[in-house]
Amino acid sequence: MDNNTSKWKQFFTSKLGLTGTLLIVFFVYVAVFAPVIAPYDPFERVDAPYLQPSGIHLLGTNDIGQDIFSELVYGTRISLLMGVVSALVAILVGSAIGICAGYFGGRVDAVLMRVVDIALTIPMLPLQIVLAAFLGSSYWNIILVIGLLSWAFPARVIRSQVLTVKNRGYIQAVKCLGGRPFYIMVKHVLPQTISIIISQFILLSSRAILMETSLSFLGLGDVTQKSWGIILYYAQAKSAFLTSRWVWWILPPGLCITLLVIAFTYVGNALEDVINPRLRKEVT
Repeated sequence: MDNNTSKWKQFFTSKLGLTGTLLIVFFVYVAVFAPVIAPYDPFERVDAPYLQPSGIHLLGTNDIGQDIFSELVYGTRISLLMGVVSALVAILVGSAIGICAGYFGGRVDAVLMRVVDIALTIPMLPLQIVLAAFLGSSYWNIILVIGLLSWAFPARVIRSQVLTVKNRGYIQAVKCLGGRPFYIMVKHVLPQTISIIISQFILLSSRAILMETSLSFLGLGDVTQKSWGIILYYAQAKSAFLTSRWVWWILPPGLCITLLVIAFTYVGNALEDVINPRLRKEVT
């Protein structure tokens, strides 16, 4: 207990960890209280198109007269949720493969790690574009595409941790007493790797947000939702890059994406440094 307490103290005394945590808390607050923060319904036409920022519309209006600030606030919900849910799908797949490969070893490990190697060599963005175009641009399809194409690296990291855990004395004792593999993996191996899984999940969330933004910007996102990537897609489609409108239509969602990705990266890296600073050297 004292060791865990000291680890958390080390994390929160880390400037990167604390900064990332505060930023994530801020964006979660915006997402939860979006109806209170946003002055307008982001789907309603509230004024004339292409208005510049003012006291009435903090970031002006888009091409059909929707309030961009309200779009930005509600977009926090979708971008954050899609990133977290996609990362959850990826970490569940990666954890299952990593734990099985590390625990069973031998042929099982060899086969699973070759699958991981193949997955890591495939260019992710082109494959995501193909799958997203094939499956259709629905909210859940994008989550599925991102989640099922992002599991390989965390699987390798988790497998590395399992290799150091499975040979501990108490696990060998459970084996000698007739403990079945599934029971041992769930009851004894998983709790010892949960910290690594959490740190990988946080890092995956930042990558998933970038992937969702990329797909939405290319027109493969769900246009019925208000995500930051969709805001950028419509801004690009209406040539906002070629006018002064980029300052209030493109720059704010771009900054939000950057800050949220940096926040998740800071927290994930800080957790890795606290949990196991030698982890990256042990990954094979």
